[in-house]
Amino acid sequence: MAGAVEKKLVDLGIVLPTPAAPVANYVGFVRTGNLLVVSGQLCLDADGKLVAKGKLGADVSIEDGQKAARACAVNVLAQIKAALGDLDKVVRVVRLGGFINADPTFLDSPKVMNGASDLMVTAFADKGRHARSTIGVSVLPMDAAVEVEGMFEVS
Repeated sequence: MAGAVEKKLVDLGIVLPTPAAPVANYVGFVRTGNLLVVSGQLCLDADGKLVAKGKLGADVSIEDGQKAARACAVNVLAQIKAALGDLDKVVRVVRLGGFINADPTFLDSPKVMNGASDLMVTAFADKGRHARSTIGVSVLPMDAAVEVEGMFEVS
């Protein structure tokens, strides 16, 4: 049975996908005590296709980048669900890290990352407000436009 957070997501039309399997020597998440760290998640849709591919400021618009960041956040939530079985066990979204595949002159990476941050606040209300870093990078796996990682306090 879905908890309150997952019901809120369903109301938004979001169904959590099966989490992507790691493609190298790492795991999708690590829990230590009451902290859950989720590895970087690409902007894959439910069919495993990239929501946005290429560089922000060149190939990808800010709006499409925000959609990509939101897709990353959905995949982060899917990893949390796999780790805990229930998103209601999230006590606090502590931190998100965003990696934006960006043209060197692109200055709006924080606006792109809002796609992920906004979803966390929508899903968890005040518990979803978090610290954040957003970094422009020269390339991401599969030429994805965005990758997002997170740290969560959990019960």
